Amino acid sequence: MYRFMSKLMIAIVSGCLLLGLSGTAFAQKAPKGEEKKTKETVAMSQSVYEKLTEIQELIEAKDYASAQRLTDELRGKKGLSPYENAQIWNISGYSFYLQERYDDAIRAYENVMAQPELPEALMLSTLKTMAQLQFTQEDYEAALATVRRLMSNVSEPSADIFMLEGQALFQLARYEEALVPIKTGIDMYRQQGQVPKENWLLLLRVIYFEQKDYESMIDVVRELIVYYPKDTYVLTLAGIYSELGDTKKQLALTEVLYEKGYLNTTSHITNLANLYLMHGLPYKAASVLEREMNENIVEANERNLRLLSQAWYQAREDERSIPPLKRAAELSKEGDLYIRLAQANINLENWGEAAAAVQQGLKLGGLKRPDTANIMLGMALFNQKRLEQARRAFERAQGDNRSRRTAAQWIAYVDSEIKRRDLMAQDVEYKPRERDDMMDVVEGQQE
Repeated sequence: MYRFMSKLMIAIVSGCLLLGLSGTAFAQKAPKGEEKKTKETVAMSQSVYEKLTEIQELIEAKDYASAQRLTDELRGKKGLSPYENAQIWNISGYSFYLQERYDDAIRAYENVMAQPELPEALMLSTLKTMAQLQFTQEDYEAALATVRRLMSNVSEPSADIFMLEGQALFQLARYEEALVPIKTGIDMYRQQGQVPKENWLLLLRVIYFEQKDYESMIDVVRELIVYYPKDTYVLTLAGIYSELGDTKKQLALTEVLYEKGYLNTTSHITNLANLYLMHGLPYKAASVLEREMNENIVEANERNLRLLSQAWYQAREDERSIPPLKRAAELSKEGDLYIRLAQANINLENWGEAAAAVQQGLKLGGLKRPDTANIMLGMALFNQKRLEQARRAFERAQGDNRSRRTAAQWIAYVDSEIKRRDLMAQDVEYKPRERDDMMDVVEGQQE
């Protein structure tokens, strides 16, 4: 918006500068022998010129009331030429603009246009200024009409006029129509050996995006990268490849940006990690995430810790996958995340940690498969030789048809282990007579 308003000010001031230049055109006598006379449309008397200069000084001093009073007086003067009337309305428009009285400014410029035989430069600057004021008011229909009125008065419209038409059509969401003047303006610049303006290319890129024409977007973004190199444009190009399903090119571009130090937000880093995982590079994903978490670039929240744990797990670094998963579970307070933590510990045969994680998950509740959780708990307890507790866990799992068979098998196995344990722990007791007989046999053998 700042850039647009700067351009608007330049256009308005340019219109007012015509006033200063017109001093050379106030009434002069033609040299003897010359029949040619100064056109009435560009004639300005010395008195009008001086009064307009005074009005302009008041405007610059922000004494708008005094400027308006002198303008009204001057406008009431008899015998003014069309050119003088045009310049009086022109300076009124400038004053209204500075006061942010945009409707009044537009009406003043319409009065400029109402004067006959305007010089082409004044006519074009007035129409352009009107269009830009209408853009400021977001009256895009009026701006489009003004731009097309401008184009009808020019034999060869310049590139920036075509761009004004394209911008109006864009704001009206008439994207297909907008493409024609925008591409025309950009092509004109190229043919003149000039680099297309950055904001023009950005406008073209947005239109292609709105139309989901990602193939055409690629050429525009590549041109932006060449002429206006910014990491954001490389990221945009990577995003386009993502939309097209070409994640290999997306990964290549994103990785380059990371290596150059351009990726410095959580979303950018996690996006790179996900791309690594997608392409079977879990160790790289985990390394990047862990490094950036340690640097406090990536937020160590539940989601990102879960992603880090997943990356280490896929990289077959089971032990390294557990700490971030445990932190994620503690942050989330979700039962199912504790069940995942239990499974990771079971894989490493950390039976005590596994049992504790399952018990916490069951306590929190809301599990998708409490039956599976109880099977896991039973396994962890069984491997700690806590057989009766393990049996109770399997009994709870047996209540769900999905785990009934597995739980029954485990119960049978646990029961056999309980019997074997009890048998091994039994003291063999003999009756006194049986003991005496056995001792006699032993003593007899000794003799």
